Amino acid sequence: MSTSKPLNEDLYAPLAPELRSLARRGVPRIYRKNAILINEGESGSSLFVLLKGSVKVFAMDESGREITYGTVHAGDYFGEMSLDGGPRSASVMTLEPCTCAVLSRSDVSEHLAEEPEFAINLVVQVIRRARSATETARKMALLNVYGRLAALLEECRGDAAEGGTTTLEPITHQDIANRVGASREMVSRLLKDLEKGGYIELGIRRIMLVKKLPSRW
Repeated sequence: MSTSKPLNEDLYAPLAPELRSLARRGVPRIYRKNAILINEGESGSSLFVLLKGSVKVFAMDESGREITYGTVHAGDYFGEMSLDGGPRSASVMTLEPCTCAVLSRSDVSEHLAEEPEFAINLVVQVIRRARSATETARKMALLNVYGRLAALLEECRGDAAEGGTTTLEPITHQDIANRVGASREMVSRLLKDLEKGGYIELGIRRIMLVKKLPSRW
């Protein structure tokens, strides 16, 4: 469910100039939390500029097991992979109430005709996400569950000091399981083991990295 209404101009202000002009061509829509914006496998050519909130990009198999590819935050866009007319390659769901500027393929084409330099931005976006998908596939194929878990936690650590204590953004064991392609029970067991080893501290929706994680477990 979404609603369309005029937006506060302040929502456009944080966008990069080249993305701001694209967003202004779209129809502003407001979505509730847990709304499905894109369904994997369906046809569609809308591009979404995320003005407020965050969404997750994921896929689900026939048994209902989910794999999360990543999260998109305000100031970015998604849906560009289907501008070639092919089916959607993944599903997208809001993680909180979101506001988007929704553009059709013709809107994007007109923008590229008037501002051709944006084509470079679009190509870079596609390459970046293709590389991310390739890295996810590589980890799934070459790393065991612990290896994928450790890689995710270190990725969440970001630029924080490698040997220092870092508190990660709120995340549940199920969220982690969806990211690493494992069961919640397996993830919980590994996290408990790491806590016993003094590598992490666990709280409610909180993980604190105390020291560098071992390469093997």
